[in-house]
Amino acid sequence: MQTVEIHRWSETEPPSEARIRQLLAQEGLAPYQWANGPHDVYAPHSHTYHKVIYVVAGSIRFGLPETGQQITLEAGDRLELPPNVVHNAVVGPEGVVCLEAHR
Repeated sequence: MQTVEIHRWSETEPPSEARIRQLLAQEGLAPYQWANGPHDVYAPHSHTYHKVIYVVAGSIRFGLPETGQQITLEAGDRLELPPNVVHNAVVGPEGVVCLEAHR
């Protein structure tokens, strides 16, 4: 199984959506935006593609049932999810806005 990667935003202020789009474009990635309301839940599932997610605003907690790992992402944080990794998610109390791209 490929490794799930987490990249925490290290600056004091989270990046703007425009800045995140610029970072993804530098990698040749074309993101799209999605959002969910507070406490929305995604049941366990997987994808056939490599998923790159940046949180623009709010928070979301991803669970990896096969390892028991829980990953909470906040504004500016990035998750690299390899193909076929089973994951679930619970949106934080203020909702979430993300930019997602596929490799």
